[in-house]
Amino acid sequence: MSASECRSSCSCSREMSLNTIQPQLSSLKTCQTDISTGMDIVSEVALDLVEAQATDDSPGLKKLDQMMLECAKLDREINCFVESVEQMVAQVRHEPPDAMFKLKDSVKERFAERTAAVSDADVEKHSKVVAFRDSIRKSLQQVNQMAGGSVEEELDEDIAVTQSQTNFTCPLTQVEMVNPMKNKKCQHYYDQEAILSVIKMKHTNKKKCRCPVVGCGNMDVKESDLESDPVMRRMIQNYKRQSGKS
Repeated sequence: MSASECRSSCSCSREMSLNTIQPQLSSLKTCQTDISTGMDIVSEVALDLVEAQATDDSPGLKKLDQMMLECAKLDREINCFVESVEQMVAQVRHEPPDAMFKLKDSVKERFAERTAAVSDADVEKHSKVVAFRDSIRKSLQQVNQMAGGSVEEELDEDIAVTQSQTNFTCPLTQVEMVNPMKNKKCQHYYDQEAILSVIKMKHTNKKKCRCPVVGCGNMDVKESDLESDPVMRRMIQNYKRQSGKS
């Protein structure tokens, strides 16, 4: 075998080896989806606890908060690992074939650098952790208000709604929302499936999606502007239960 043929064979072997990495990374990304789902479940359990005990300093709630932090840290570590692998693989593709032998060590070194840069403060800024703590605060305020208890600070505008079906109606579907999403820019709510469908349709037609609430000046609603609101969802669920009883 000539030198050129040998190099070509080594290059092919390298590509075959690198191609086996992607499925493994996809599995890790699937794990992240499962972690996200688990964090949503923890949030729901925490809201149940707040409604039952009307306090934010119970041992159970503190344990749930710690679980959220641990999940957030694991999610960050997976991100660091996936990014480290992708960066090193991209680098190896442009180096001689024998660089493959150093790939494992290179990934380990890069991963260690990235994880070392992740602080506790970064973990606490994880979007799920921030949303979790915000939901607990809002739910506690709501519970205290409904119970007639004193609230140290005024309710935020985004939860200052009355228990009426009108406030729970999606401006797009004109029916009661199932999975309410709040627009962080204009503070209006829409049902998740409806608003995402409209945004997708508008973008397909290369148009901007304007907020469907009458009188709103928000002319460009983006998916990144939207966030799920578990407190609003529970308010809708509570309203349904109360309506069913009456």
